Amino acid sequence: MAELALPDQGTETNETDFDVIIVGAGLSGIGAACHLLRERPDTTYAVLESRPNLGGTWDLFRYPGVRSDSDMFTLGYSFRPWSDPRAIADGDSILSYLRDTAEEYGVDQRIRFGHRVIDASWDSATSRWTVTAEMVDAVTGAGTTVEFTCRWLSVCAGYYRYDRAHRPHFDGESDFDGAIVSPQSWPQSLDWTDKRVVVIGSGATAITLVPTLAEKAEHVTMLQRTPTYIVSLPAEDRWARRLERFAPAGIASRIMFWKNVIGNIISYETARRFPSLSKRVIRRETERALGKDFPLEGHFTPPYDPWDQRVCVVPDGDLFQALRDGNADIVTDTISRFLPQGVETSGGKIIAADIVVAATGLSMIPLGGMTLTVDGQPISLPDTVVYKGMMLSDVPNFNLVIGYTNNSWTLKADLVSEFVARALTYLDTHGYDTVTPCATGVSATGAFVDLRSGYVARGIGAFPRQGEDAPWRLHQNYLRDLKLFRTTIDEDPSLRFGRRTMRSASPALIDLNGASHA
Repeated sequence: MAELALPDQGTETNETDFDVIIVGAGLSGIGAACHLLRERPDTTYAVLESRPNLGGTWDLFRYPGVRSDSDMFTLGYSFRPWSDPRAIADGDSILSYLRDTAEEYGVDQRIRFGHRVIDASWDSATSRWTVTAEMVDAVTGAGTTVEFTCRWLSVCAGYYRYDRAHRPHFDGESDFDGAIVSPQSWPQSLDWTDKRVVVIGSGATAITLVPTLAEKAEHVTMLQRTPTYIVSLPAEDRWARRLERFAPAGIASRIMFWKNVIGNIISYETARRFPSLSKRVIRRETERALGKDFPLEGHFTPPYDPWDQRVCVVPDGDLFQALRDGNADIVTDTISRFLPQGVETSGGKIIAADIVVAATGLSMIPLGGMTLTVDGQPISLPDTVVYKGMMLSDVPNFNLVIGYTNNSWTLKADLVSEFVARALTYLDTHGYDTVTPCATGVSATGAFVDLRSGYVARGIGAFPRQGEDAPWRLHQNYLRDLKLFRTTIDEDPSLRFGRRTMRSASPALIDLNGASHA
């Protein structure tokens, strides 16, 4: 890749006014900053991160075996392709990739760590956001607030709550003689060698933990209330190895990218259109992985269709291997109570345990918990409609980044960041100050995320909604979104553009036909 000339944006800690403020220094935030630098190198920006380190999810989750359940050829950035032949990578490798990317582009020098954004307020008279962040002293715990201003606000905080996971209380927990731990706050000193471990849950976290813990534990039991669809994929893609022998690295990475993008889309669309066929295929592959004598009924037969909830991936069938070897087993039941020596299920089964891992799900929170106001009026997110899955109706110069649920997060994040850069360039070129999605006549009929997973059902009511048709409805299809996102901005009648004027305290709103909106 050609060397990128980076502008000197300074590192003064008292600098508070920027063209763009990015909230969050995880996968989305680092990518957003890099896209700005690549496409608008003179744009000033800062990244506000609540945690002491960059990496977001990949810095937070440190439980044993943490890994991606998306292939890295599509989870990697479009401008810095993943070069390792491993398709399913561990968390440390992903975190190193993010750190290296941030360092290469100088983004690490623009991050304000320990800044938790609590509020953002838009002022139409100045066409700028005032962003309020809370800083907490690591020693004293005292909190202070600091304000920043910006022309554009990009929230890259995802939708997971970082300070706590979903954690139901079970009867008798205080009677348990062992340790109860959460994957989201995994104690690094925990030793599970030769211990009996119960992992409560059946999602991606539990499925990752069980085979990893089983390598050292005496025995691991995955105690699940509801089964999950699980498929096995090679941890290392053989096509990547083949391509690296005769194709230049750049060409090989693009081939791997498109192979996996299209393969994932075909798999998802097939599952949604022909769920019975997908169920049969998954069951056949599970039988092949576990053997015909393994009791699949109840343990691997979810009562819903594939992709009603996420389909989980296990690299090289490691979960199935642990079950075949007898190092792990599955119990499908609910919990009645904890006992001093373990857990009793509603069916009366007692599972002995020294350690219980509560992989009981995540909590969702929109915009990282920050509040929004526009000209003094609080914005109720459930009353807004989401434009292209990235902007909010009647909220100017603002975007959020939410990735795909059925494909790699970064595919959508890259599209959003590219759009923001083009929108800023369009404003500059045409002398506008603001762009605002206008949802007049749009019926908000759908949830922002269309999965039926427990964490979505618990938290989705606090999020924006989507309409019936594009650009107000999410496709969850990268190929369709490529066309949608790359439509010329001035061809989109859903967008209003504004200029500040000397005659008015707020910008005049200009539609695409030149008519002014009061």
